[in-house]
Parts: sequence; C-alpha cells; structure tokens
Amino acid sequence: MTDPSQPGPWPPKDSAGPADDTRPMEVRRWGPTPSHFAAPSGWPPPVSSAPQPPTPPARRGMGAGAIIGAAVVAGIVSGSLSAAAVSNLLRDESPPVASSQSPTGSNVASVRIDESSAIIAAVEQAMPAVVTVQSRQDSGPFGGSSGSGSGFIFDASGWILTNRHVVDGATAVQVVLDDTRVLPAQIYGIDTLTDLAILKVESDEPLPTIALGSSAELEPGQLAIAIGNPLGTFENTVTTGVVSGLGRQIRAGDATQQSSEQLNNLIQTDAAINPGNSGGPLINSAGQVIGINTAVSQEAQGIGFAIPIDVARPILEQALAGEQLERPWIGVYYQPVTRALAEDEDLSVDHGVLIGNAGTAPAVFPGSPAAEAGLRPGDVIVAVDGERVDADRDLSFHILPHRPGDQIVLSVVRDGSEREVTVELGTLPETN
Repeated sequence: MTDPSQPGPWPPKDSAGPADDTRPMEVRRWGPTPSHFAAPSGWPPPVSSAPQPPTPPARRGMGAGAIIGAAVVAGIVSGSLSAAAVSNLLRDESPPVASSQSPTGSNVASVRIDESSAIIAAVEQAMPAVVTVQSRQDSGPFGGSSGSGSGFIFDASGWILTNRHVVDGATAVQVVLDDTRVLPAQIYGIDTLTDLAILKVESDEPLPTIALGSSAELEPGQLAIAIGNPLGTFENTVTTGVVSGLGRQIRAGDATQQSSEQLNNLIQTDAAINPGNSGGPLINSAGQVIGINTAVSQEAQGIGFAIPIDVARPILEQALAGEQLERPWIGVYYQPVTRALAEDEDLSVDHGVLIGNAGTAPAVFPGSPAAEAGLRPGDVIVAVDGERVDADRDLSFHILPHRPGDQIVLSVVRDGSEREVTVELGTLPETN
C-alpha cells in the first residue's frame, strides 16, 4: 500500500512504470563472495567472479529481497593550502616580506595531518561495529539466490541496522563481524516507511557498537565518511566525502525498473559508489553515525543518498524495547507548496504542504486519522506543533519523531484563514 502520509508523485506515477535514474547497484553481482564466508551446510557456493548475465534479472537486487537502492559511499575533496614569500628583488638592503594572508609550508603539512588524523580516528572508533550482511533466498521467480550488503551494530547485545533491500524476502541471513566471526541472524523487523531493517544476532560476549550521532544540524560541506563492504569482497572499505545536500527526495527503482518507491528527506553525499555498501554507516568526524547508505544515481557521478539517523532512531528504540516496528501516519496525499504552486492555485501562503488527490486515490485516506480530524482536499498544512513546514522540513519530517497514538496539532490554512487541528497519529499500514 502506498504511504498516504508521504508526498505522492504529482501527478502520481504508475508504480509499474519505469523509474528514474536512481537505480540499485547490488543486483549486479560483481566479484566473488567474501573469502571468509564460513558457509553452513546447504548454503549456496560463492558467486562466480564472472559478471552475471543480464537476463533473467534477480528480483529486486543482488540476492535476496527487494532493492530500493544501492550503497552510498562518500568521497571528500581534500584541499591544500599554498604558501608564498614575497621578496623585494630590486633593493638588496630590503628584508624579505612574508605574505600575511598565506600559511607557511609547515602549516600546509599541519592542515593535511590534522585532516587525516581526524578521519583515521573516526574510522578506528567506528570500524569494529561494521558488519557484512549475507542473505540467501531459497526460491523466487528465477530460483534461489544469495547476496550481501553492509550493516552496523548499534547495541552490544547484538542489534544490527541494515537496509531493507539487503534482507527482504531472505530465507536465511548471517553476518560477518569485523573480527571475521560468522553469526546467524534473525530479521527482527522491516520498516514500513523507509529502506531499513533490524537484525538480531546472539553472542556470548558484548559486541562492539558504533555511536549514534544526530542528523538534525547537518550542514552542506561538512565531512562525511562511509564504511562498508563493496562488491561483497573488499571488507572495511573507507571513503570520504562531504554532505552535498539535505532533504532530498528521490524515486528509487527495483532491479528490473518495473516498480519504484519514493524516499524522502535523504542526505545527499558525493560518493564513490560500489555494490555491497547498502546498509553501511555514514559517519561524521567524531565517528558517529549520521546516516545509513541506501541509494545512488547511476546517471551521474558523486550523487549518492543516505537515510538520516534521526529517521531511523524511533525504530531502533522500539527494537530495544522489544516492540513491533511501527511508523506514525495521518493518511493524506500532499504536495510541497512553492511560490509557483501558490500562484497557480491562488494560495494565501507560499510554504507548507497542499493536500490534494493522487490520481484515482483520495487526497484524504478514508478512515484515516486525517479523515477523523476533518482535514479536506485543498487544506494547506503550514506548521506542526508550532514548527514551520517548508521545503527543507516537510510534513513527514515533523511526524516521524512521533509514535502511533501521539497527538499533534496542525496549523491548517483553509479558504485563506488559519485554524488549528488536533490529530491522533495512527499506524502506517504495511506496504504490499
């Protein structure tokens, strides 16, 4: 079921039609599976190093499950400062004058060393918690298959976060730890909203964990470091980059490009993209997770996407509490309001989201929390609990931190006047 609480395509796209150029990578099985993969009895042999034939395609990605996108790895643009000394060559008696605007040669080396040291320290802190996720699907439209992705341990008792498309539909999953141990894993839950899944492994001793940061105050240009297992072979690969943009929306297609799904509020990062990084962490210079690598544009270089860690945090807390993974929902289709849209629709505001029909689907889902609260097509939601809704922080951004059952107050503009509407959030239905 399409998520009515998220912005639908405007006009809506047929889910069975071709998707855009943000395509999965892991469907291409590049190279053999990891050499340390201790295959249990009955597990398929490692994938051949030869490229797989293009037909028939695997269902939704490299190996088991539906691939929404591929891994994101970041790459940083490191710069160097130059130093110059200006000498008066016309008069021998005049002493050389150093430019006050340029660092000395020793400062150049210091800048490079400090930058490298920060990256090295962050990676050393995070690396022990990064894992390879290997999945197997015994049956499917093209027979059995196997594949791999990445993930990270967020709790010492064996809780692991990865991408949904890495494990969705798998009949068996195992993880390879940084110390080369191989542990069977259970799929605890699949996120109904984003391309995320939570795994659980058992260990006789506490496992290394990675610190969780915040994505709320990210700024374009700041350092981003990705760790993962590209191609399922090159474990613990590190690439660096920057946060290129925030609040991105993409339409990510499956392996056959016959269906697609919209992902919202993503972190964009310049990236050296390779299959197998899906589910791996995007970290900051302090070694804290700021995002989960999930998709890449195959039509360009350096355009990759990660799910912000603040979006993932609610389901992590639910898992640790032993609760079923649930997402909040109000049940409307909407379009972000821009100045152009405000002029076209003769709206009295130039920000917020406009509730409107999505093709044959109703703008307000029948029986939804929005319907019970009296929301109508043509309403413009301009704030949630007093916080402005705009292009940078749309409706889903404000709803996601909540849980089903919470009450929120929407500021709604209807017929030119503003009113407050209280909505009790429901549970987002599972997608088909």
